[in-house]
Amino acid sequence: MSDTTSKQNILLAEDDLELAELLCEYLTQQNFNVVHAADGNQAWNEINHTSNYDLILLDVMMPGLDGIEILKRIRQQHLAVSVIMLTAKGDDVDRIIGLELGADDYLAKPCNPRELVARIRAVLRRFYTEPSTADRLVLHGLTVNAVQLKASLHDIDLKVTIAEMKLLAVLIEHQGRAVSKDELSQVGLNRERLPFDRSVDVHISHLRKKLARVDRSYQITALRGVGYQLVIAPNEDEE
Repeated sequence: MSDTTSKQNILLAEDDLELAELLCEYLTQQNFNVVHAADGNQAWNEINHTSNYDLILLDVMMPGLDGIEILKRIRQQHLAVSVIMLTAKGDDVDRIIGLELGADDYLAKPCNPRELVARIRAVLRRFYTEPSTADRLVLHGLTVNAVQLKASLHDIDLKVTIAEMKLLAVLIEHQGRAVSKDELSQVGLNRERLPFDRSVDVHISHLRKKLARVDRSYQITALRGVGYQLVIAPNEDEE
């Protein structure tokens, strides 16, 4: 994995050759090293045999393996790489599925190259910066380790994505009060929350499921019109 002082490596998995050429040229001008894969099989082969990609731009619809299947494989193997999904304009289903499977962000095509670069840099900042001033946050058995990029509950690995880890860290730091969706997006996802943007909601939903699989007393509650709050409910066995 490269560091933030050197050129960062991006794999662009996109079967639209005209769009791929445009994006490759623009990203190269922005000081990224870019490799292009023209279909899903080529993309997976590149991912599976190359370990130094910092971020993957993954088109949902491609010949061979599609982007959703590739994302599943990336997360099943717990590969330490950030992923931004490129979806058809207005296709909310693909976006939500991608986020639920562990995508760090998504962008609708055709995309503005400047916006894409802004999203890339936000995701990479999320990966390379710690979620708080502390290397390790602990709250009653719930731990976020910013150095190892992991979160655990009762020493059980929650297998969170980077985005989920960052959001969980924000909720732990503000335990006892609600955190607005705008603040969660700004601090946890490193970008402003846009109108009708459900990224925070989907990541929180995924976090809830992962916490519940280990201990249902650890809950993230929604306060309508306010935001989300991390609470630890009394354990029924202790009542």
